[in-house]
Amino acid sequence: MNKIDLRRHYRAVRKAYVAGLTAEQRVQLQRQLASTAAPALADVAMMASYAAVGDEIDPACIDDASDVLAFPCVTGPDILFHGAERHSLRPGYQLIPEPPTDAAIVGPNVLLVPLLAVTLAGVRLGQGRGYYDRALAALRSKQPVLAIGIAWDCQIAPALPTDAWDMPLDMIATPSRLVDCRKWR
Repeated sequence: MNKIDLRRHYRAVRKAYVAGLTAEQRVQLQRQLASTAAPALADVAMMASYAAVGDEIDPACIDDASDVLAFPCVTGPDILFHGAERHSLRPGYQLIPEPPTDAAIVGPNVLLVPLLAVTLAGVRLGQGRGYYDRALAALRSKQPVLAIGIAWDCQIAPALPTDAWDMPLDMIATPSRLVDCRKWR
């Protein structure tokens, strides 16, 4: 399948999986996600998170591990990360919650990354606009950045196509496991 078909497929897989959860199960799995991700967050100076939309797994419970948070804000063809607290987020690009545009632009050393699908080697399939690939490349050009894909277990793919600009993830956190993708390359 090409990336367009894979996006359609993994959106449907994620939607069906989440539709089968009760509200309590979803909250419990998101709490488990935070516990699973905790070992990867030992050296966080500043963590960038995101506001989940729709069927995405919500990283809000993970955010509690960091005293200093940043969130993405779409700025033209790119996203920049602004220091902010989750409660200050407001609808922005495509109604995705974003920090206030006057919040300071920062350079996080840990980046929680949303996705549609991911392989154990850290090949990520996103929404298709390249925002996170460009942002991760820019951040990594300045400092080491740990990129952690955040997913439901059903989003792990056996294989995905890649393009030259695709940035690999370092780790994947799901409710049931933490995968060090660097060991699978």
